Amino acid sequence: MKAPFYRFIAIMMLVIPGLTATYGFLTMKDAFFAQFGPDNHMLWGKFIVGLILFLLGVAFIGGWTFFRDRKRNYVAPRFKGKRKK
Repeated sequence: MKAPFYRFIAIMMLVIPGLTATYGFLTMKDAFFAQFGPDNHMLWGKFIVGLILFLLGVAFIGGWTFFRDRKRNYVAPRFKGKRKK
């Protein structure tokens, strides 16, 4: 009974940063296209917040994938961990 719960937690740990990155991307898109609207100005605060959310989400998912692949020896030799003597 524990295994399905742990898998659900692991999936949620990937879904939440994915949703964060998606929301950040959409926020950046909205801020960029706001300059073509009637106000004719870029919403820099909204753009920066969106960029931060996007980068955090992508960095978390990228780091998760990298360390999982590193543990399973799927990475190039230069990315493999140093061996202890």
